[in-house]
Formats: sequence, C-alpha cells, structure tokens
Amino acid sequence: MASIRRFLDLLGREDVRSISRRYFISNGFDGTLTSIGVVIGAVLSGVPDGLTVVKIGVGAAVGLGTSGVWSVWEIERAETRAEIRRTERAMLTDLDDTQFERKQQGARTVHAIASGLGPLIGILLPLLPFFFEGVLLTLWQAAAVAVALGVGLLASFGAYMGRMSGQRWYVAAFRMGLAGLVVAAINIFLPG
Repeated sequence: MASIRRFLDLLGREDVRSISRRYFISNGFDGTLTSIGVVIGAVLSGVPDGLTVVKIGVGAAVGLGTSGVWSVWEIERAETRAEIRRTERAMLTDLDDTQFERKQQGARTVHAIASGLGPLIGILLPLLPFFFEGVLLTLWQAAAVAVALGVGLLASFGAYMGRMSGQRWYVAAFRMGLAGLVVAAINIFLPG
C-alpha cells in the first residue's frame, strides 16, 4: 500500500509526469510505426495467417518494450546520479539514502515503466485485427484495419500533445497520423 501511495505521489509531480509522458509518447510513436511496418512487410512477404503476423509483432513488442525500459532505466540512473552529485556539492552533504535520493529513484522507475508501455501499446493495438483473420477478416482486410488503428493511435498521440501544448489538436493529430501513412506507403513500394 505504501509503494502505491509513493507511486501516486510521484505521478502527482509535474516534472515526473512531463518526462514520463515524453518517453511514453516517443516510444509509443516508435512502436506504432514499427507495427505498421511489420504488418505491411509480413503480409507482402506472404505470411500464411494472422497468427503469424501477431507472433512477429509480439517479437517486435518484446524487443522495443525491453529497449524502452532498459535504456530509460540506465539513462535516468546516470542523469539522477549526476543530479544528486551536483546537489551534494552545492549543499556540501551526502544525500545517500535520503528522501531526495529515494524520490529520484522512484521517478526513474515511473519513467522506465512509461517508456516500456508506449511501444507495447503502439505495437499490440494495431495487431488486434489479426486475431479475427480467417473468421471476420481476410489477411489483407486485417492489415488495412491494423494500419487504420495505427494511424488512429498516432493521431491520438498528436491530438493529446497538441491539446496539452495549446496547439490546434487536429493539426497535431494529422501530422502524427500522417507518419503512419508514410511508413505504410514506403513499405508497400519497397522493392522485393
């Protein structure tokens, strides 16, 4: 219960939310574009069924999710340690095992979780139509719905960021969603 309270306290801090939001959106963007590329590439290469596409996508989700957690954990570990050392020098005191150090470590955990969740959602959500391949959808229809879901997810990221920053949300949504269409088009027209 205490750890949940600490987690919620950390989420209440704007500096923690801001960094975690950046990691989530950035890695969610990467994951979604990866998913669109995987879907188009798998279908064009002649995979036999939707389950195979899901398996390929899950492999990508594991890779990008692990990368998101691991890289941010290490990045934030180094940045946090550097910040603690600067603060120690300014205060002329050791901050090991203090509330300040524990809050910094907790923020690192929140950032790493957000960073790992972004690509998982970005990859797995567009793969959902492939569970219905052969039942409700053909392989090509599942791919089209997957790309549409990916573009919609990217647009949602853009709308959220646009609204949060006071921009026109629909312009930001269009710009982010367009990236998904570009990735799909490039994959369709790649030779081979």
